[in-house]
Amino acid sequence: MTAPHPAPYPEPFLAPDPNAAAHSRIADFARWAARHGAEGIQDPTDYEALHRWSVTDLEGFWAAVWEYFAIDATTGYERVLAQDTMPGARWFPGATLNYAHHALRNLHPDAPAITALDETGASYEITGRQLRARVASVAATLRDLGVGMGDRVVGYLPNTPHAVIAFLATVSLGAVWSVCGQDYAPKAAADRFAQLEPTVLITADGYLFNGTTHDRRASSLELARALPTLKATVLADHLGLAWPEGGHSALTVPWGDAATRTEDLTIAPVPFDHPLWVVFSSGTTGLPKGIVHGHGGVLLEHLKILGLHCDLGVGDRLMWYTTTHWMMWNLVVSTLLTGAATCTYDGSPAPIGRPDILWELAARHKVTVFGTSPQYLLAMAKLGIEPTAHDLSAIRVIGCTGSTLPASAYPWVRDHVGAGVQLASTSGGTDVVSGFAGSAPTTPVWAGELSVPNLGVALAAYDDAGRPVLDQVGELVVTRPMPSMPLYFWNDPDGSRYRDAYFASYPGVWRHGDWITLTSHGSVIVHGRSDATLNRNGVRLGSADIHDIVERLPEITEALVIGAEEPDGGYWMPLFVVPAPGVTLDDALRDRIREAIRTGASPRHVPDEILAVPAIPHTKTGKKLEVPVKRLLQGAPAGQVLNPAALDNPELIGFFARLGAERSKRSTHHT
Repeated sequence: MTAPHPAPYPEPFLAPDPNAAAHSRIADFARWAARHGAEGIQDPTDYEALHRWSVTDLEGFWAAVWEYFAIDATTGYERVLAQDTMPGARWFPGATLNYAHHALRNLHPDAPAITALDETGASYEITGRQLRARVASVAATLRDLGVGMGDRVVGYLPNTPHAVIAFLATVSLGAVWSVCGQDYAPKAAADRFAQLEPTVLITADGYLFNGTTHDRRASSLELARALPTLKATVLADHLGLAWPEGGHSALTVPWGDAATRTEDLTIAPVPFDHPLWVVFSSGTTGLPKGIVHGHGGVLLEHLKILGLHCDLGVGDRLMWYTTTHWMMWNLVVSTLLTGAATCTYDGSPAPIGRPDILWELAARHKVTVFGTSPQYLLAMAKLGIEPTAHDLSAIRVIGCTGSTLPASAYPWVRDHVGAGVQLASTSGGTDVVSGFAGSAPTTPVWAGELSVPNLGVALAAYDDAGRPVLDQVGELVVTRPMPSMPLYFWNDPDGSRYRDAYFASYPGVWRHGDWITLTSHGSVIVHGRSDATLNRNGVRLGSADIHDIVERLPEITEALVIGAEEPDGGYWMPLFVVPAPGVTLDDALRDRIREAIRTGASPRHVPDEILAVPAIPHTKTGKKLEVPVKRLLQGAPAGQVLNPAALDNPELIGFFARLGAERSKRSTHHT
C-alpha cells in the first residue's frame, strides 16, 4: 500500500508580493491570453486558473505562447497539435524557424549578452553585437569544414562562452549539437560522441577547479583520435596553453582563427521538429543514451519557463552554477531567448579560500536570478557563510534543482540571502530538458515543497492501480504531451527504447520515475526516485524524507539510505553518512540520528544500521546513485551495475561492492 503524506505546513513560507505579482510577465501573459479568448482567467495573478487552462486547452495555450513571444517563423504552422498522443505528438507542423535566430534577436548590440566568470573572480563580457559576430564567424568556419544540415558538431568544453558560441553557430546551420564537460575522461566522452558520428570536435586546452588548472590538451587529442568520422578539430585556448603540433592527423583549426573572421550571419530555417541537440543520460549502468530534442519544442518550452516562470527579460541577468553536460547548461543558454544576459562560470562552486565566490560574483554583476543546488545551499549553511556580506539586493529569485530541497534550507535563504527573495525549488529532467514543477512570481512558497506544476504540464500522481491521487504519494506522470518531450532516442530506429523508457507502465502516459505527492493546496512534494523506493512491510517510504532530516544535523555532511531485499526474504535498510570534518560516527551520534528520524518522520523511517562512508557516490551532475548502490549491496557484480566513467568518485564502487559481497557471504553461510 502507499503511505499517505499529508502536507506538513499549513501556511505558506512566503506569499507572493502583490505588486511584484501584478507586474510580472506571467501576469501580463495571463491578461494577454484572457483578451485573446483564454477561458476561466479572471485574475491574472490566479496561477491555478492559468494552469488549468494551460493543460485543458493545449492548443490554445501553446498558440498563446507562440504569439505572446512573437515567434519569428519563416513559414507558419498548419495547426498547433496535429496528433495529441504520446509518444508521437506532432507540434506545429508546417512551421520553419531556427532557435539561433531567436537567441540572438532580442540582444542589445552594446549591452552584455554573456558575462564570463571563473573561480578566481576574473570576468569579461561579450556584448550582443560581439556575440552575433563570433557566432557568424564560427558558423562560416564550420561550413568551410564541411558541416551541413543534420551533421553533428560536438564540444568537449568547460562552461565558458566558447560553448555558447559554438552551439549557436552549429544550430544556425541546421547542424546538431552535443557537449560534455572536460572532467569526463576521453573514453567516457567518446562513449557519447562516437554514437553521433560527428563531423567536427570543438575542444579547449583545459579548465579550472578548486584552485587547480586541469590541462586537457592530451585528453582532447585522445578524444579526437577516438572519433574516426571527424573532418576537423577546433582548438580553443581557454587557459592559454600551447597546443602540440601534429597531435591529430585530421585538420586542426585554432579557435582564434575560427571566431575572428568578418562574416555575415546566415541562419537556415528548419522544420519545427528538426533536431537541435543531443543530450545524454548519465550512463551509470551502460552506454549513455542520446536524447534528441527539436528546435521549436525547446524554443517554446524555454521561453515559457524562463520568460514566465523565472520572469526573465531585457535587463535581467541569470547565473546558474552548472557544467556543460548537465541539462541546466542548456537552460542557461536559453536565457538569451528572453533578451536577458547569461553568465558562464568555470570552477568550483566553493573553491578553497573563497567559498563565497558565487555570492561575490552575483553581487558584483547584479544577478537577478541565482541558480544552484540543494547541496550548495546546505553546505553554505554548515560552513557559516554569510552571503549578505555582499550586496545581493538585485537577486529576486534563488532557483534550486538537482535533488530535493529540504525544508531547513528555506529559513536560511530568508535570513542569509534576503527576506523577500523567492526560493524556487524545481524538478524536471534531461528527458524534457525542462521542469515539471516549480514556482512563479504569482505563487506562494511552501517550505520543503515545489510551489506548483508548471504551465502546460498535465502533472499527476498515480497510485499502484494507475489512478490519480491527492495528498498521497504516487508515481510522477504527465498525462498530456509537452513540446519538449524527446523527438526520439539516437540509434533507436523503431522507437522501442523510447517507449520502454517512459510509456511501458501506463500506455499513452509519461512515467518519469519520481515519487511525488500533489497536495490539496496545489504544491508538489518530491520524495525521490520511485525505482529507489524504500518498502518496509508493504509501506513505501521516500528516501529524500530521510536525507532531509539527517543532512540538517551539523555533524553530517551528506547521507544516503538504501532499502535492499535479501535472498532469505529479509529487508535491509542501511543509512550511509559522511561525517563532517573532525566528527566521528560513534554510538551517541547514531542515537541522535535515529531520534531525529523517528521524530521528524516516523519510527518506520529509522534505518537498520548507520554506517560511516568516505563519500556518497553521485553522477557527474550530482545525483545520488541510489539504485546502483542498492544493486551492489545485493551482490551484483560491479561491472554490470556501474560505469566508473559516469561517476564523480569511481573509487567508491569498490567500497560498496565489497560491502555487498560480505553480506552475500554471510547470508549464504547463514542459510
